[in-house]
Parts: sequence; structure tokens; C-alpha cells
Amino acid sequence: MKSLRGQLLFFWVLLFGMCAALAVVMLTLYRSSAGAQVAAGRTATEQSCRAIAARYARSATAPAPAQPQVDLLQVLLQLVLVEAPHVEGGVWQASGGQLAYAYPTYEGSGVKRDVPAAEQPLIAEMAQLAARTQQPQTDVVRGSREALIVAACPLAAPGNDLAAWTMTRTNGGALAAQDSLRTGLGVLLLLVLASGLWLGFILLRGLRHVQRLENRLAQADADGGAMPELPRTGVRELDRIVDGFNHYRQRFEEARAHLRAAAQQRSRDQRLAALGRMTGGIAHEIRNPIATMRLKAENALAATPEKQGEALRVIVGQIDRLDGLVQSLLALVQPVTLAPVKVELHRWLDERVAAVAPKADAAGVQVTLQHDRPASAVFDPVHLARAVDNLLDNAVRHAPRGGHVVLSALQPDARTLAIRVDDDGPGVPESLQASLFEPFATGRADGTGLGLALAREVALAHGGDLHHMPLTPGTRFELELPWRTS
Repeated sequence: MKSLRGQLLFFWVLLFGMCAALAVVMLTLYRSSAGAQVAAGRTATEQSCRAIAARYARSATAPAPAQPQVDLLQVLLQLVLVEAPHVEGGVWQASGGQLAYAYPTYEGSGVKRDVPAAEQPLIAEMAQLAARTQQPQTDVVRGSREALIVAACPLAAPGNDLAAWTMTRTNGGALAAQDSLRTGLGVLLLLVLASGLWLGFILLRGLRHVQRLENRLAQADADGGAMPELPRTGVRELDRIVDGFNHYRQRFEEARAHLRAAAQQRSRDQRLAALGRMTGGIAHEIRNPIATMRLKAENALAATPEKQGEALRVIVGQIDRLDGLVQSLLALVQPVTLAPVKVELHRWLDERVAAVAPKADAAGVQVTLQHDRPASAVFDPVHLARAVDNLLDNAVRHAPRGGHVVLSALQPDARTLAIRVDDDGPGVPESLQASLFEPFATGRADGTGLGLALAREVALAHGGDLHHMPLTPGTRFELELPWRTS
């Protein structure tokens, strides 16, 4: 039976049956308990014996006669025992033996007048003990089929040798039911223990399957990998859940593949759109240096040889500017090919701070690092270093003299690594924020506007993004990267 529902339903039916059996057993125990039968018989015999003794004490003349009045005793026995069903009794004397006997409620075919021979020794013993001690005596003799109950009470006599006795027997079925009761209770106990062990096994097996599934999911989450394929458990209800999860996992992986392809297409579209917008910017950026070099060259041709050196230096500076522009354009246009490795994050961040330190010292800006965890991360250290260096260079340029730039790394959640660069400068003008990450979007006269575009390209290549967040005062740029590069 592999269905958890079927197992629990069968177990419920079993428990219901056991409860019904227990109710029947308890009812039988209540109605036919050997102990209850014996207690009732003992009470009847003792009460009858005391009644005989009390009536004899009221009826006998005082002082007590030397010889008991047998007729009176016989009448008293009949009067008392007729009100006690299944109780027989008599009067015993040490010298005369059984003087009187009566069993008025006997259900046989005739009148019973003789004391049972098998019980006479016990009756004589109990009567003799009651007469000698002058105290009522009761004895219960249990047999395999029935219990014999004998009670004896002393009667007033000169020699203290006279006693009345009563006797009854329990129903044989009560004692037989006692053995059946023990057997039934034993079987019931075994059923309860077996059902408890079975329920424990079902629960333990189910919890073990659930724990195995939890461990599989937790391991996949800790490894930062894709959604795992869960193994089947053999339990029908759990397997339906597992199959549903695996089907959802397949659709999720397909959707993620489509999303990854869409992200790559988006990156290519953005790059193409950026290239289209760059055309005008490139023409403007190249035309200005060319015009400057042309003017300087014409002036140098018309000037004296002593002034030609200064013109040549200006021309060389413009050539360097064009060379830097070309290098940045090549880096922006060419696709970013990543080589992700595991990087000790704190040391790598220290290197970034050290790289910008000379420019920061010259500008009078303090650069600090804030990083506690994570200790390591997986990314391309060369390309990401270029992006962070551009962000730090941009922050140092915009921070005021005596200002602060803060480089920090943290984990906002279990799947994201955030690298932030904060400065306390004037912030990004509102007019520039919409096109901040586009090439040639810059607020500086000597800037190319390619640094932020390059940094964003690196973030997109890692599967992340670059965000701008205004501060009061200052600006924050945050590189958001996946915790592990796939």
C-alpha cells in the first residue's frame, strides 16, 4: 500500500475497530466480572448470616437454653434465606454437627434438604472458628469454574459452640469470562502496540522522505545552483508533489533560459542603440581635437620656429585625447568576454582603493573601504576592476576638496553581491540622469562620458546591472551582481 491516504484510512478503521472491541470488552467486564460476582455473593452470604444470628438472638428465650431449638432454627433459616437468592445455610454445633439446613431458593426439581457433602468440611471449619472466636468469619474458595463463598456467625449458646452458616456459589460463566477477558485484553494490547508501531513507522518513513527533499533543496540553495530535480519517494501523495515540482522546475528552467537569451538580446540591442547614438558624439569628439590641431598647425606654419614647439605639444595632447577616445570606444563596442574566478574580496577591494589613491591625494579627497562580508565571491576580476576603477575615478573627480569617497561591498540578500561607490559631491544634475549611462553623456567639459557606459556593460555581462541612487548630499553608484556567476 503506497498511498499515504490509504494507509491512514486503514489505520483509522483499525483504531475504530479496536475502540469498539475495547467498549465491548469493558461492557462485558462490567456485567460479568468475576470480582463483581464474588463481591456480590460475599455480601449476600454475610448479610444473610448476620440476619440469622440477629433473629435468633431476638427469638430465643433468656437465658439461652442448654439445647438449641431446632424447629426455631429451621423456621429462621427459611424466613431469612427465602429473601437471598442462591444462598443456602444452616446451623452447626460442635457436639451435634449440622442441626438445621435450608435452601428455599433452590431451582432444582425438588426441595433440597441435605448439606453438600463436598463442602461439609469447610462449613464445619468456618462454623467452629466463628463459635470459638465469637466473630463472623468468611472464606472464598476459587475454583476453575466457580467460586465457593462460606460465611459463619456465632449464635448465643451456653458453651459458645453454636454457629449459623450461609453459602453460595458464583456463576460459572463469570470465571470462564475472566480467562476470556485476559485473552481479549492481551490481544487488544498487542493490536494497540502493533498499530502504534505501524503508525510510528509510517510517520518516520514519511518524515524521512520529507527531510531528504528538504536537504536536497537546502543543498541546491547553499550551492547557489539551479532548481534541483527531486527524486521520487515511493509515497503516492509525496510523488505527486515531487512530480509537480519537477514539472515546475522544467518550466522555470525554460523560462530562465528564455530570460537569459532575452537579456543577452537586450544587451546587444542596447549596444547597437548606443552605437547609433555614439555616431553623433564620435563626430563631435573627433572634430574638436582635429580643429584644434589644424589651428595650431596653421599658426605654427606662420609663426617663428621658437613658437612651433608649443604648438606641437598641444597637437600631441590632442592626439593622446583621440587615442584614449578610440581605446574607450573599442572597449565599449567589443563584447565583454568573462573569465570568472573565485576572488578574495577584501584584498581585491584594497587594490581598487590603492589604484585611485594618488589621484585622490592630489584632489584632497579621502577614500575609505567598508567591507566585512562576504569573504569571497566569483566574478571576472579584470573587467570588474575596470568598472570599479571608473566609478572611483568619477567619484573622486566630483567630490569636493576635503570630501569623502566610500567603497563598500555587501550582500543585500542570499543571491546578490552589491559593490557601492558613494561620494559627497554635488550629485548628478537632473537633466543628465535620464541619459546617464549612455556614451558621451557627461557633465564635464574634459570628459568623454564613456566610463559609466563601460561599467554598466561589465555589470550586464555578469548578469547584473549598474544603478544610480541620489544621496543627500552626494551620489551612489551600485554594481549589482549575482552572488555566483553562472
